[in-house]
Amino acid sequence: MKSHKNTKIRKAVFPVGGLGTRFLPATKSMPKEMLPVVDKPLIHYAFEEAKAAGVEQFIFVTGRNKHAINDHFDNVYELQSVLGARNKRKELELTSDWLPEAGNVIFVRQQEPLGLGHAVWCARHLVGDEPFAVILADDMVLSKTPCLQQMAGAYAQVGGNILGVMDIPRAQTASYGIVDIDDKKKPADKRLVAAKGLVEKPAPDKAPSTLSIIGRYILQPEVFTLLDKQQPGAGGEIQLTDAIARMQDIYGYRFEGTRYDCGSLSGFVAANVAYALERKDLRGQVIKELDAVLERSGVKK
Repeated sequence: MKSHKNTKIRKAVFPVGGLGTRFLPATKSMPKEMLPVVDKPLIHYAFEEAKAAGVEQFIFVTGRNKHAINDHFDNVYELQSVLGARNKRKELELTSDWLPEAGNVIFVRQQEPLGLGHAVWCARHLVGDEPFAVILADDMVLSKTPCLQQMAGAYAQVGGNILGVMDIPRAQTASYGIVDIDDKKKPADKRLVAAKGLVEKPAPDKAPSTLSIIGRYILQPEVFTLLDKQQPGAGGEIQLTDAIARMQDIYGYRFEGTRYDCGSLSGFVAANVAYALERKDLRGQVIKELDAVLERSGVKK
């Protein structure tokens, strides 16, 4: 493997081609990644996290009926014209001030939903021969320092491949990629663990640990060579975890923060509550509303 330790993470890949079937009928005509958490869509949070980590080029691997994502990262002249005419400066800023420079947002189509590994592989020519990040928008991490920014700091220390990880109950290992920890290697950063292997969705009694991978990765470009083989894994899909497991210098990073699984209905609702409570302009009223809801439902007496 080539050494890219001192190379800045300039590019991030966002696999956004999924069907979002858990959120039907909402996702019948709207991409799951455009579902709002408070007042921003999931993909906007992912974009902001990548930008905070120093990413300059944003690569979206899309599928059919995902045009709303393209539109979100573009100017909307009709709305901006109306807002400008009405002197709504704050609202106008919210439509465009955060947009990346022209040419730094790239869209590529994944023609078939063949798995996360296949989605990342679709971005191979756009990433080229340099390390890159992968962010799954439906994994949200609420933290003081954005998760990918934390991981980029760890990457600057050790290089290699960095995976965002967290401990889970053993009963849930069949739903995640699990780290096989290498106890012989002890990175200086206590949040890092060295991995001697990865196992995709193992049964609880066969899982090598309870340290699961979430949707944050910093990877070396050699992963594309492994994904070229298009070998199906768990669920008959091309698994990104399987390719990473065959690479060298793999680390898990125990990030600071709370992860919300917005790929599930309950996790999505929890994220909306948690992010709303972080807002000074919303916190007080949201607490009142929640108290009222809990009382009416009989949960709080």
